[in-house]
Amino acid sequence: MPLKIYNSLTKEKEIFKPIRANEVSMYVCGMTVYDYCHIGHARLMIVFDVVARYLRYAGYNLYYVQNITDIDDKIIKRAQENNEDYQALTDRFIKALHHDLNELNVLLPDIQPKATDYVQTMQQIIAVLLDKGFAYIATNGDVMYAVNKFAEYGKLSHRNLADLQAGARIEVDKSKRDPLDFVLWKTAKPGEPSWNSPWGEGRPGWHIECSAMSMDCLHKHIDIHGGGMDLKFPHHENEIAQTEAYNNEKFVNYWMHVGYLQVDNEKMSKSLNNFFLVKDVLQHYSAEQLRFFMLVTHYRKPINYSNENLNQAAESLIKLYTALRNIKCATPLKDSAYEQAFKTAMDDDFNTSEAITVLFTLAKDINKLKEVDLNQAQALAGLLKYLGGVLGLLQAEPEYFFQDITKTEIDVVEIEKLIQLRNEARQNKDWKEADHLRDKLQKIGIVLEDKNNTTSWRREK
Repeated sequence: MPLKIYNSLTKEKEIFKPIRANEVSMYVCGMTVYDYCHIGHARLMIVFDVVARYLRYAGYNLYYVQNITDIDDKIIKRAQENNEDYQALTDRFIKALHHDLNELNVLLPDIQPKATDYVQTMQQIIAVLLDKGFAYIATNGDVMYAVNKFAEYGKLSHRNLADLQAGARIEVDKSKRDPLDFVLWKTAKPGEPSWNSPWGEGRPGWHIECSAMSMDCLHKHIDIHGGGMDLKFPHHENEIAQTEAYNNEKFVNYWMHVGYLQVDNEKMSKSLNNFFLVKDVLQHYSAEQLRFFMLVTHYRKPINYSNENLNQAAESLIKLYTALRNIKCATPLKDSAYEQAFKTAMDDDFNTSEAITVLFTLAKDINKLKEVDLNQAQALAGLLKYLGGVLGLLQAEPEYFFQDITKTEIDVVEIEKLIQLRNEARQNKDWKEADHLRDKLQKIGIVLEDKNNTTSWRREK
């Protein structure tokens, strides 16, 4: 089965055909670094990490670019509020971003360009758009893109220009010729960071950043462009308009958009006090738990964040790691029925939900074979770990996983000490003391498992 990708542009699943033989170019809109990553960002990062892993697993030579927006209105506002240099602010949050990505086992893209390194490229594009008549200098000095000059505007959001104009809110700023026109270059305000340009001191608009970075780091015509569903309009629509007007050719073959994330069935919002940062969530749940939760639902579907769903993710991971426990992972069986089923799932628009079902089938069969055919069980265990790795899962040592699945106030040294005391009590046939120590551990969420004269432990939810 060939790989099929749902293309937001055509609203259909299409057979994936790279522009260049066996080479894939992918650009994903990344973070605006004025704050810490929230769980919506986490879903985006994890989804495209899996897309990248699977494309490479499938044999494609992928070059993956994910940008960092390090200059925009929100960054300037936050820096001013903090009385902080904007570069110090963005450097701090880029480090925080990388820390979160590492925690979530998200591999860094091949290149992570920063917008401020491509200002000259943006100016070159803007100059061409002005020469071609797709842009104009507004009465306030800003350089604006003239949306009505691009005949296909609205083709990604599947709305025509007349409908968009009718639905546009009345702009207070009368410098625009049309309410839908968007800024390419902003005239500098006092105290704001700025760059020299043919149109005076200023800074780039948000939309032009991604056009410049994708073309400079990849090609004028690329295979895949991704981002959150909220970026489809106007950001990605504007990217298409400015890039195709500049190049006179198609910009992207496959547009991918990740579904919305809700919290307890409501939109995540600071005003509703249901806004969760990754760093805070990881104080209560393991990173792999959060990653599994993000992948158990297909990336295009909305996903509901709740304690119940995170706990279900923990239960699922426990089942998978139990199959890998107390068994050696041998060289995985290649091209088995399990792997073919996994590929079939992932070739269907990266259906991680179905791919995870295959992992559960593998785990079930491993458990059956442990007492019957150890060699076969070890081979399947190797395959489970290998295919799990394509999703960025199941790479921890099982014992470490069971000790880390949830957080507890008691540390590992204290746990091991109590287990040792219990084992000594058992050797002395002091069953009452042994039971007392087991109960004490159980009360703090530690489950003991005695097998073959050894005691292992794991944390319970």
